[in-house]
Amino acid sequence: MTEGSPTSKRILVIDDDHDVADSFVMLLEAMGAEVRVAYSGEEGLKALQAFKPEVVFLDIGMPVMDGYEIARSMRTLPEGRKVCIVAVTGWGPKQIEKNVRAAGFDGHITKPALTEDFSYLLT
Repeated sequence: MTEGSPTSKRILVIDDDHDVADSFVMLLEAMGAEVRVAYSGEEGLKALQAFKPEVVFLDIGMPVMDGYEIARSMRTLPEGRKVCIVAVTGWGPKQIEKNVRAAGFDGHITKPALTEDFSYLLT
């Protein structure tokens, strides 16, 4: 898929940094995705149930509930069992790979993410 190619994916972005989350949402929408955003774990779990996304981009380092806890909680919900959950974090893969897999994530991208890092998920 090339940048700007249409997609019909339903995507949920969960990140406590409003600027990062909103920028990611704008990029995904420009690529044709239907996107919702949540700025906390609690909001994210509610959005998962209401929106039923196909892909979730989830920040790891968030207050109250970190991304690992959110991912584990998502996997216990009917809407979260088959959704593709991708960890999005400033931490490198060597620091978190084991924890990412154990929490139920399907993949990991490091901020700042490039379009080619995740565009395969939109097809």
